[in-house]
Amino acid sequence: MARPNMKPIVLFFLKLLLIGLSAPQLIAGDETQKFVYSGFASANLTLDGTASVTPSGLLELTNGTVMSMGHAFHPAPLRLRDSPNGTIQSFSASFVFGIISIYDLSSHGLTMLVAPSKDLSKAMPVQYLGLFNGLNNGNTTNHIFAVELDTWQNAEFGDIDYNHVGVDINGLSSEKSHTAGFFHDQNGTFENLTLGSQEAMQVWVDYDREKTQIDVTMAPLNMTTKPKRPIVSARYNLSAVLKDVAYIGFSSSTGTIKTQHYVLGWSFAMNGPAPVINLSMLPKLPRDHPKGRRSWVLDIVLPVGTAVVLLSLGAIAFLLVRRHFRYAEVRDNWEVEFGPHRFSYKDLYHATGGFEDKNLLGVGGFGRVYKGVLQKSRLKIAVKRVSHDSKQGMKEFIAEIVSIGRLQNRNLVPLLGYCRRKGELLLVYEYMPNGSLDKYLHGKEDNTILSWAQRFQVIKGIASGLLYLHEEWEKVVVHRDIKASNVLLDNEMNGRLGDFGLARLYDHGIDPQTTHVVGTIGYLAPELARSGNATPPTDVFAFGMFVLEVVCGQRPVNHQNTQDSQVMLVDWVIDNVQKGSFGDAVDARLKGRYDAGEAYFALKIGLLCSHPFANARPSMRQVMQYLDGETEPPELSFEVLTLMQNEGFEPYVISYSVSTTSIGTVSQLSGGR
Repeated sequence: MARPNMKPIVLFFLKLLLIGLSAPQLIAGDETQKFVYSGFASANLTLDGTASVTPSGLLELTNGTVMSMGHAFHPAPLRLRDSPNGTIQSFSASFVFGIISIYDLSSHGLTMLVAPSKDLSKAMPVQYLGLFNGLNNGNTTNHIFAVELDTWQNAEFGDIDYNHVGVDINGLSSEKSHTAGFFHDQNGTFENLTLGSQEAMQVWVDYDREKTQIDVTMAPLNMTTKPKRPIVSARYNLSAVLKDVAYIGFSSSTGTIKTQHYVLGWSFAMNGPAPVINLSMLPKLPRDHPKGRRSWVLDIVLPVGTAVVLLSLGAIAFLLVRRHFRYAEVRDNWEVEFGPHRFSYKDLYHATGGFEDKNLLGVGGFGRVYKGVLQKSRLKIAVKRVSHDSKQGMKEFIAEIVSIGRLQNRNLVPLLGYCRRKGELLLVYEYMPNGSLDKYLHGKEDNTILSWAQRFQVIKGIASGLLYLHEEWEKVVVHRDIKASNVLLDNEMNGRLGDFGLARLYDHGIDPQTTHVVGTIGYLAPELARSGNATPPTDVFAFGMFVLEVVCGQRPVNHQNTQDSQVMLVDWVIDNVQKGSFGDAVDARLKGRYDAGEAYFALKIGLLCSHPFANARPSMRQVMQYLDGETEPPELSFEVLTLMQNEGFEPYVISYSVSTTSIGTVSQLSGGR
């Protein structure tokens, strides 16, 4: 009798054994709950956003998509109290993570959190780490405890640096934080760890309910034991924060830099130490930039090459002196504090091909804009060259430019930094591939026409960006030059507000004072002629004119064939609305292909925002509530429309012959800041 072939059976049981070893181990009872994931290949996690489990078993929270977020939760809830009125039990967690970016910088970070729900759909990416948003950040009703590993410094949250670990309670202003790293057990010295180093690291989080103390410890993966001294210790009674039943998981988000956040392993235990993660079974991090081995050719050629180099030093020194004058910059001692926001002129020169005309994107009232690609990072940029002939106020001006560079919003063009050279100031922005909205509204080619859906989406996007500038950032930012040519379109045709060269910053609750009227004719609020003070309501007025321009496809001041005859776009729209023929005001190039209800709604928003009296205009928060359908905008009565026509514009505004003329200069701007 033939013996059956045992090989397939043996292989089957071996596979079962491997699956069992990599699967999460869970022990649940009245007093203790434990689990451990040594890789996530067979894990039954709850995922959303960009989160996924890779074939190798990595938990990938973000996949490199900019302005994105991802969440992952252990599926079973935790019962944190041992009695209905008892305190939160002690618990411990451990996890191994890694952050990978294609650049030297990464954004933004990840958190391990305990929350009452697995639903974080209202959270925002970028600086909010996929955990909170601008409205609920800091609210005690969140009932969330988190440990953040953040690679970006956000002043609005009081972050200490670009590489820190923090303990967060209901918001992102950490109770305690420390630069990432660990203390050596032998001598107590601190050693820094770079979160975005593309290396795996381990973190331990411990809560002691008797001491009401939270400890966070971290170490590189090659350390065999957990360091004795934590890098963050915070006294906080989590019984006042967490619900009886909660979920534990991870959140992560990205900004404008393509970054991937990974978790390799994870363990948790109630009333005891977290189970040890089997490091030998963890999946490997992907390597975007593998470290190559030293070429053997170098070892052979180096001695000979040294002699050649020595003979060439004289010639090289001569060439360097000549090149120095080509790339010479203006650099003052006070600029040291602005660090990475300062670009070298040499890098910008090579990125733009020497500012060749073929790379010229456009010419504005304050300078010429060139496209380019940074050689090291391959990041596409737009460089604006602005002339300046005064040192007065330049330090304050640069400080504000650097502050604006920290703005993080999907509807703003990121301002990356600046450079000064001779009589020039160069502002460096992220490149927007689809160019200016202006050419789509007023271009002569039929293939540049925007659809109604795209126009309405741009209006909503710019409104959201202005709300962030006026109310949601750490300072009030007044843009002062909102117009179609300063709205750029990204690769998905989303509108982004750019060109912050005229912007002003001031603290919330402070009355701003300005001494010069700057901006663009046709978008200037009437009160600017009297006071010169740029405020959020003056931005709202310009936004209203912008909305009318997008809907009607016409500039704010239209010039007739007869000499000195001008028609204000606001008056023309009001005439059509009063006649009941608002459809005649919609851009004729759409050929009737638009949503009539949305078009009338947008015209109403534009007229409300461009009201001649500042106190009659809505705030940008109210505008967003209108656009999101949360509240209905007020009706425009015949009396209100008549008042708007009779009040009109100041005489100096309509005396200019070109509606795109900009008022003011950069040197004036510097002196008046």
